[in-house]
Amino acid sequence: MKIKPFQALFPDFSKIGSPDVFCETAKEAFPEFRKQGLYREFPQAAFYVYQIEDGHRKHTGLIALNEVSDLKDGKIKKHEHTIHVKERQQMDLFLEWGAMLKPVLLTYSSVPDIEQWLQTYIRQIPAFFTTRFQKDGQIHRMWPVSAPDDISLLKNLFAQHIHAAYIADGHHRTTSVALLQEQFEGQKHSYDFEHLFCIFIGADELDILDFNRVVDLPDSWQAETFPEKLNELFDVDPLDEPCRPAHKYELVLFAGGRWYALRWKQTLLESFPPEQVLLDVSLLNQFVLHDLLGIHDVRTDRRIAYVDGSKGIHGLQNAVGAGSNRIGFMLFPVKLEDMMRIADTGESLPPKSTYFEPRIRTGVMVKGL
Repeated sequence: MKIKPFQALFPDFSKIGSPDVFCETAKEAFPEFRKQGLYREFPQAAFYVYQIEDGHRKHTGLIALNEVSDLKDGKIKKHEHTIHVKERQQMDLFLEWGAMLKPVLLTYSSVPDIEQWLQTYIRQIPAFFTTRFQKDGQIHRMWPVSAPDDISLLKNLFAQHIHAAYIADGHHRTTSVALLQEQFEGQKHSYDFEHLFCIFIGADELDILDFNRVVDLPDSWQAETFPEKLNELFDVDPLDEPCRPAHKYELVLFAGGRWYALRWKQTLLESFPPEQVLLDVSLLNQFVLHDLLGIHDVRTDRRIAYVDGSKGIHGLQNAVGAGSNRIGFMLFPVKLEDMMRIADTGESLPPKSTYFEPRIRTGVMVKGL
């Protein structure tokens, strides 16, 4: 990967009462925040080691620019389709803000030399800033890397060891930058659309969570009897108490106020070629949502809603609601190696298949155009 240092914008936290509120409103208020002097610019071009500490671990990555040519050459790999309307909206926002407010999250097969260098670096010097987000208890820290020798070393490590990176969050931001590069190519302008604004986090530093489904049943169906309709597809067993699926090819169903363990029939799994990457979400979309419930487009059908795994079991239960004719499916998280295999072949996962953590907040690290 071809990375490059840059001068980042970041909030002056001494002037900000609540980092949570600041980041929640950054999309709407960024031009005004900047006009009010709530942002500072790092004095020279640098890379930025960024760490997010949550309740159970610390996630450390590197914020940098990366040449858009790596995307066009297939070194930055996508695993989701993008929607043209959202791309256009994102392009307009970039131009309106004159900035990119959040880096694209790229992951890669972890490289010990890179991870060890990052950990050694942040142990040697204090963080440039540390801020706490009260709502989820996360602590965010940043260390700039501006010494020429360190910059040269990191550039060489990334060029030598990282031959492919995978978009974990930010597909629309990525394609929007590439489209803006094409739109402004050959024109005189001061924008930098030759580089993608990224945070690189090795696969070992990431958590990949489930992305769950809530579905409205047809009016003539009852949630209490819905599990009976799944007997040809799954081994269905009632659960004494709710729990997450423990393995791939297991799902958990919440219907009619009760919880059920679902395991795909072995005969169904064996009907696919052994070399095919089978995902629970793909099987659910095809055999349950499409064939059984008549949901033909999971992107647009209003009968289906999504609950990311960070909301937990109670988040799914609350989204289904009590006494409603809704049901909820809890899925086992997509394995990172499955996502990478699919992206390597140029194929895409179904929408809302993966949810990666950690996620940097909008407006904390900003790249001006």
